[in-house]
Amino acid sequence: MIEELRELHGGLDLNAPDMPTAGAGDLAPPGGRFPVGYRDGQPVPRKRVGPPVARGVPQPVAACEIKRMYVVPAARGQRVARALLPALEAGARCLGYRVARLDTAPRQPHARGLSESEGYVPIGNFNGNPVATFFGETRLSG
Repeated sequence: MIEELRELHGGLDLNAPDMPTAGAGDLAPPGGRFPVGYRDGQPVPRKRVGPPVARGVPQPVAACEIKRMYVVPAARGQRVARALLPALEAGARCLGYRVARLDTAPRQPHARGLSESEGYVPIGNFNGNPVATFFGETRLSG
């Protein structure tokens, strides 16, 4: 995932000081999760759910950030991401979050399309991501 994002965005450094964080501390329970799906013994999607983090500063805990969704190339086009997003939202509800937020970059129109088709509405830059151009939010009912 990191290599693909670096190539897609011209050398992007996900660990640069101005990038939102998504490290082990951001993903750890009780406020975060890092699910990995498998098909035929191979990892398929990866994604984290946890409090939004802007330059290392957690945001209000009523909202979580779904960050760095990744489906391996061999599993793309098989609706894996479309199945994963509601599952992550359900996990976020179990953690007590009422709102899910995410962002996408301009060279990821498929990610933005998925987000909008699943009910994410545009909001302002909530996490200080200097690369993203779409910031979305959805209410987690239930």
